[in-house]
Amino acid sequence: MNQLPGIDDRTRDELEAEVLRRLVQHLRDRPQVQNIDLMNLADFCRNCLSNWLKDAADARGLALTKEQSREAVYGMPYEEWKARHQSEATPEQQAAFAERQPKH
Repeated sequence: MNQLPGIDDRTRDELEAEVLRRLVQHLRDRPQVQNIDLMNLADFCRNCLSNWLKDAADARGLALTKEQSREAVYGMPYEEWKARHQSEATPEQQAAFAERQPKH
């Protein structure tokens, strides 16, 4: 469904692809923003983006592993990103996440 009047579907797809690239770069540039914070505030995180990328590849019959999709989003192997940037969730973050779980 095209929500951009006067813009054809191909151009819309190109615009949406650019928006996704900018969002991914925005998140790469802000590793201090923890995934649990994203989940608690917006109900999605970097892992969700990588899962959606893999789902899209799977739907098209493309070979993309979970690790490859995560690296495409994180800009490095996921385990490396976690070691460099992921901090232990606070009790408050964990409680907020647990409260949202039934909704996700």
